[in-house]
Amino acid sequence: MARAEVKIKGAKKLAKTEVIPFTRQIASMLGAGMTILASIQTLVEQCANPEFKKVLVHLGEVIEGGEPLSAGLTDFPALFDEMYVNMVIAGEQSGEFAPIMKRLAQIMTSASRLRKKVKSAMTYPTVIIGIALCLAGGLIQFVVPVFAEMFSGFGKPLPMLTQNLVDVSNFVKSWWFIIVPAVIAAVWAFRSWKKTERGRLKFDEWMLKMPVFGVLNQKAAIGRFCRLLSQMVSAGVPILKSLKVVAGSLGNCVLEKSILAARLEVEQGNQISPSLEGKPYMPVLMVRMLAAGEKAGKVEDMLDSVADSYDEEVETMLGTLTSLMEPFLMVFLGAIIGTIVLAMFMPIFNLGSLAN
Repeated sequence: MARAEVKIKGAKKLAKTEVIPFTRQIASMLGAGMTILASIQTLVEQCANPEFKKVLVHLGEVIEGGEPLSAGLTDFPALFDEMYVNMVIAGEQSGEFAPIMKRLAQIMTSASRLRKKVKSAMTYPTVIIGIALCLAGGLIQFVVPVFAEMFSGFGKPLPMLTQNLVDVSNFVKSWWFIIVPAVIAAVWAFRSWKKTERGRLKFDEWMLKMPVFGVLNQKAAIGRFCRLLSQMVSAGVPILKSLKVVAGSLGNCVLEKSILAARLEVEQGNQISPSLEGKPYMPVLMVRMLAAGEKAGKVEDMLDSVADSYDEEVETMLGTLTSLMEPFLMVFLGAIIGTIVLAMFMPIFNLGSLAN
């Protein structure tokens, strides 16, 4: 019978800040010879976060009641995903609990670090563009009208660039009560559409087709797929369950559909590599290397090798992208603000001809 989910406040934040240290500490204490119950009780005593302390207390109660740790983890699906739980189950069943928890902490730490770098690289241009738009909006809304009023007494036509800027300013001032709600409604509609199955599919596909960032997202996701699949298979999780769990852990439903389609072929007796071949966004290099690993009987080693290769490529791309984006975005920001400032001061430069 399915267990009831236990609700915890701020589960998303806890999943990012508490689960990795928890996993690492459990692995260390188990490696030192402590029992799982003693490890949990020790963590309860030193836990500073009251919400996560409730989680630890609940896990301790489950273990004291004679159930395994994995049973308690399933009560918190917002904190411990299916991949995490299956790895713990594999550790409990194989008798290699401590090594598997240590491995789990390592892959989670590595994935979190890489995910933060990718997110940072994608957030940086968004922030700069947002700053440029805010500055431009502020100038148009508050500064341009002052200059427009000052120049209105000249009785001569303004330069085209200045006039266009004044027209935009007048439009924003006259219709701001429609523009602001329209922007809010557009954002709300986009977020609502993205939550639908079709919307999420289209958005995730667009994320993979974006110039530069699409390749970056694909490589990061494929590296994560190979790393997680290798660890789950090494831990003794059945291949069909591993493929299903890993597919749902990638955060991209286009790649998820490709892997689940390959899983159906594996279920019918095919090997993994021919099942993945030809599926959307499954790189040929990854498929070929996986085929070589299957032929040599070293699937897990080959998957780790492919994951290392893709992680290195992502790190290199991120470094190059960041160094190239900084000057480009500064030029973009300067061009936007510079154009507005130039438009405002052009009549002053031509003040002699306008006053005659």
